[in-house]
Parts: sequence; structure tokens; C-alpha cells
Amino acid sequence: MVAETFPRLQHRAALALLCGLGLPAAAQVDITDDSGHRLVLKGPAQRIVSLAPHVTEILFAAGAGDKVVGVVAYSDYPEAARKLPQVGGYTQIDLEAIAALRPDLVIGWPSGNRSAPLEHLRALGIPVYLNEPRSLDAVAHSLEQFGRLAGSEAPAQAAATAFRERRAALAARYRERPAVRTFYQIWDRPLMTVNDEHLIADVIRLCGGRNVFGQLSQLAPTIGVEAVLAADPEAIVASGMGEGRPEWLDQWKRWPQLEATRRDNLFFIPPERIQRHTPRILDGAQLLCEQLEQARARRGAISPAAPSGGA
Repeated sequence: MVAETFPRLQHRAALALLCGLGLPAAAQVDITDDSGHRLVLKGPAQRIVSLAPHVTEILFAAGAGDKVVGVVAYSDYPEAARKLPQVGGYTQIDLEAIAALRPDLVIGWPSGNRSAPLEHLRALGIPVYLNEPRSLDAVAHSLEQFGRLAGSEAPAQAAATAFRERRAALAARYRERPAVRTFYQIWDRPLMTVNDEHLIADVIRLCGGRNVFGQLSQLAPTIGVEAVLAADPEAIVASGMGEGRPEWLDQWKRWPQLEATRRDNLFFIPPERIQRHTPRILDGAQLLCEQLEQARARRGAISPAAPSGGA
């Protein structure tokens, strides 16, 4: 299908580039993406297509929401993103729909987008920037980079500064607290977790937790129940699919010998607050830090940290 429509796409891309010739000159944007690829734009992008929900959210947070002309499915935050044209899902990109939007920049996600469509877009002459934040520092960096790409540096810098300040406040309050052995459960069947290279693991560290599966080689490995029983986490934190606590979280009560079960440390955080690489991840971090503090308090000998404002 892609091969059949490729000449038509080339024609549309050429028209899009010609349409931009009459635009006023702007400062060149010379930038390197998260894959190490250098990108040079003649000026800040005016028509951006986002290929991941987290990219859409960061663009809006960076003050570039008015430049976004297309998104993928599940780009549902902020509310304005729901009204934008969709170009498929992040794993099934519609190349024709993208070309029809005449973008001067596409922002992709290497972990979620397939490489072939991204290469096709580059072959059409459409600049592609790849975003892959795997730490909290990288989320702030993404805000700044998107601000440069879209010419919204001032609001992007303000958002990045606010993010770093909130992160620092959480770190000051929780990072040095006694460690809590933590198992983060992404899903039930298959049973999945994260290693220490994952952004969620950075949140666990921020809260003074220790990821019991941090040393595994895969970013989001599949494990067995036996591995969880052997690791014997003090806290189990699950996400699921929506705002409701997943029923499978309480299945760990079938193993009363687990320390997390014995101490009632089975916690839930809505996935959009901790599994999206956006500023809202600090909302999830706040919840996780409070939950791990509950786990410490249930040891009996350690009292919770004193309340503090600003976090």
C-alpha cells in the first residue's frame, strides 16, 4: 500500500514545500534529536504533526499547541488536542493523512513508531525529529527542545523551570528516605515491569524506592510470578488502563507470604499520571512518593515525613 501511494505523497510534499516559499524569513533552527540525528529547519515549525500522545501533550505544555495540525489516537490531553485531525495510531501511521496536512515538522517516538514510516516521511522531504525521554531531566529537556522547534522558547522555558523546581522539591523531601523495595506492574497478562533505564524507574528513585527488577536488560521486560515471589517487594505499584484500580492488583493477596501483601502495600496510580513522558508525570510521582511513605510508616519503627508545601 505504501509503495503504491508513494509518488502521490511525493507530489503532495513538493507542493507543501513550494507553498512555504512565500513565508517571511525566520531564524534557522539547528537542533539534535534524542536519537543523535541533526535537524536543520529554515525557521521555527508552523505546522507540526505529533506521532505520540506524550509528544502532543509536551507540545501544548511548551506553548506550541497552536502549531499542532495533526496527532495520533489517544492524544487526549489537553482538551484542545482531542479536536485535532488524527493520522492513525502511533503504531499504524497513515502517511497520506500526514502528507495532506502539509507539515513542516513531524515529531516521532522511536519506542512506539515503526521505523519504516518515519523513513518514508524523511524521503518525502518532511523533517522528522525523534523524541525519547527516559528520565525526568529528559522531560524538561523535551519542553525546551520543542520550544526551540516551534519558536515558543519563553513559555517552554518557563514550563521546564517549573518542572525542575517541582522535581527538586520532591527529591529534597523523599529521595533520601529509607529505601522501599518496589515492584512496578505495568500489566497482568503478560506480567510486565520496567528496568532501571525506564522513566518510571527514575520516578521510583525520586521517591526513595528501589526497583527490584532494575537490573533486567529489557526496558519493559515480561517476568513470571515466581520472580516476583523471589524478589519479595515491600510495595507493589500498578497502573492498568484507566482511572480505576485494576482488579488484578489484588490477586497478589493470594500470596500472603509476600511482604507487600502482608503489609497491605498494594498501590495504584492512574497510568496517564505516570506512564506518559510529560510534565504530568510529577503528579504521578507525588502519588508514588506518598504511597512509599505509607509503606515506610507500616514498618512501625519509622514515622512518616513531616508535611511540606510546594511539592
